[in-house]
Amino acid sequence: MEYLIVIAVLIISIQIYFAIAKKYRIIDKPNERSSHRRITLRGGGIIFPFAFLIFMGKEILFNHYPLYLEPEPTPNFWLFGLGLLIICTISFIDDIVDLSSRIRLVFHFIAVTLLMYFLNAFQLFPVWVIPVCYILIVGILNAYNFMDGINGISGLYSMVLLGSLWFVNEYLVEFVTSDFIVYPILAAGVFLYFNFRKRAKCFLGDIGSMGIAFWILGLLGLLIIKTGELKYLLFLTVYGIDVIATIVERLKMKENILKPHRRHLYQMYANEHQIDHRLISFAYAFLQVIICIFVIKQEQLGYLIFPVVAIPALVLYIILKFRAKDLETM
Repeated sequence: MEYLIVIAVLIISIQIYFAIAKKYRIIDKPNERSSHRRITLRGGGIIFPFAFLIFMGKEILFNHYPLYLEPEPTPNFWLFGLGLLIICTISFIDDIVDLSSRIRLVFHFIAVTLLMYFLNAFQLFPVWVIPVCYILIVGILNAYNFMDGINGISGLYSMVLLGSLWFVNEYLVEFVTSDFIVYPILAAGVFLYFNFRKRAKCFLGDIGSMGIAFWILGLLGLLIIKTGELKYLLFLTVYGIDVIATIVERLKMKENILKPHRRHLYQMYANEHQIDHRLISFAYAFLQVIICIFVIKQEQLGYLIFPVVAIPALVLYIILKFRAKDLETM
């Protein structure tokens, strides 16, 4: 019953946002790098900070979570929530008016710092690891944003990651209260109802892609610290391969990697070859499901699991990329 109430509240919340977005023209207009052809509401990902507020309301009312920020209990959800609010707010502003990359980076740095405090990283990690964490987290946040370009892709992909994290938390090792994973799953499901369509009613927007990526990174961080196993970073394999390979390709072609483009694998199949967005999104999610199952079950390989997973994924990517280019020349 609790989750049905949460779903109902999220549906009402996003409908209220749709009305506001229509009134103030918070929309996504097609451009030369878009994979859509119709004006669509932007910022549907606002449902994720809504989900966090509902989660905290439940924690305060029923689990007596403290109303103010203090060192205990651990993890401190207020620290996480403040970081989520900062990154979602600056991303929402960027959805409405284009902000400079320097302004965005400043707020990303603040949000990531709060996330690091939430994970207790400054106390647990040696000094030299901290800058690596900043670079990795900011890089993953922006990679998630780059990959959100067609109907359903980030919604389905996030459902796979959150579902995998929920399974690990429930059946292997408990690293956080279950609802901290369930609530974003419910939010992703509600969002997909409006987005996973031939003609989407809304897009995530930067607020959604950055918000859900921030939440997933918080969960991954808690899991990795709890288990000491870096293998769970492979939950991000499919997005990671596409982003890194595309950056390498653009550098090789001497392109400005900060400028808009349509070189991601999903863009080539969606734009040049007119493959249904939903089919491409499902393929990305399904491949990540297979990888997540393998990562969860495999306990013998140690660090060898990284090349065992990454190399076949990269080979598959290269084959599909060359196939896409061959089709263009036919």
